[in-house]
Amino acid sequence: MAPLRERFLLPQGVVYLDGNSLGPLPAAVPPVLADAVHRQWGTGLIRSWNAHGWWEAPLRVGDAVGRLIGAGPGQTVAGDSTSVQLFTALNAAAALRPDRPLLVTDPGHFPTDRYLADAVARVRGLQVRPVPPAGLEEFLAAEGDRVAVVSYSPVDFRTGELYDMRAVTDAAHRAGALVLWDLCHAAGAFPLDVDGLGVDLAVGCGYKFLSGGPGAPAFLYAARRHHEALETPLTGWTGHADPFAMAPGYTPAPGIARARVGTPPILSLLALEAALTAFDGVDLARVRAKSLSLTGFFLRCAEELLAPLGFEAVTPSDPARRGSQVALRHPHAYGLVQALAERGVIADMRAPDLLRFGVNALYTTHRDMLTAAVSLRDVVRTAAYDPAPQPSGRVV
Repeated sequence: MAPLRERFLLPQGVVYLDGNSLGPLPAAVPPVLADAVHRQWGTGLIRSWNAHGWWEAPLRVGDAVGRLIGAGPGQTVAGDSTSVQLFTALNAAAALRPDRPLLVTDPGHFPTDRYLADAVARVRGLQVRPVPPAGLEEFLAAEGDRVAVVSYSPVDFRTGELYDMRAVTDAAHRAGALVLWDLCHAAGAFPLDVDGLGVDLAVGCGYKFLSGGPGAPAFLYAARRHHEALETPLTGWTGHADPFAMAPGYTPAPGIARARVGTPPILSLLALEAALTAFDGVDLARVRAKSLSLTGFFLRCAEELLAPLGFEAVTPSDPARRGSQVALRHPHAYGLVQALAERGVIADMRAPDLLRFGVNALYTTHRDMLTAAVSLRDVVRTAAYDPAPQPSGRVV
């Protein structure tokens, strides 16, 4: 898979292990954006909505993402932010189970997922139940007949722990509930099969493992069996059955197109579409195999080089329970990440004490992982870092 690294414009002398926050620039993106700005927009002007397929971009790019998550055509739409897509999906799921008052989410979920679960609960008169994935079966045995939707991520964004999507999905369905998966830390990192698993709804961002760029459009998947009854809370004009009729009332478009909300962000959609070509001809099973090799190697490096210096690996050593990142615990996580960046190794941290090292098998190498481990060892040995805690307001 080494030649795939050439599909990315990685800076010389930099080890980039933060693609689980922001993917690097794919080589295919700059020429596509230049064409979109200078020719399609600059020369074609408004005619490009038709001439260059701008209007169809949310569904076309959605299908391209769908191929990476195991979704058949016509079930995925791209556009808007992850927060908007989560709000839409949570509301739609609750509307499909109107007689059930509970919304289950992971207490360790990414903040947006938790905040929006609370917001949807307020709007719809539901109650949020924080239940970790390990406790779901027991909870459903007691209250499953009251649960409308279970909302989880397959990967813990802090620790990199991987949960069993099939087990969670099947358990929720046995209780009559729907399942919403947040695939932000999964799409593009390893094989997914939302159709095969019977997933009801899923969302994800375009800027992590998909490398669509800062703030890239998110995506929403809804299984075809739910389309006819799917009610979206944000009835924007582009989700209308005949948007240019400018009708006085809203009639939802057929299929997943009803999940469109506002005017498509064309430049960012085209950037994401170009970025996805980095996966052309790539077998995600091979991506997964290399990812596990990389993270397993880094865990061994951490055990030998870093554990004696006070680091604790919190990512599971069991490959079946590991996503595509490794997290190490250290009380000076913020200062250490800053010191690594000064040495050309870019990782990140999550408060208060986790260093995260993201792996994208399309471009990450075993040499990168060794360089990161050795650099971190040397920083600690020489005390070449500021032990002050993370200041508020900074991006990390």
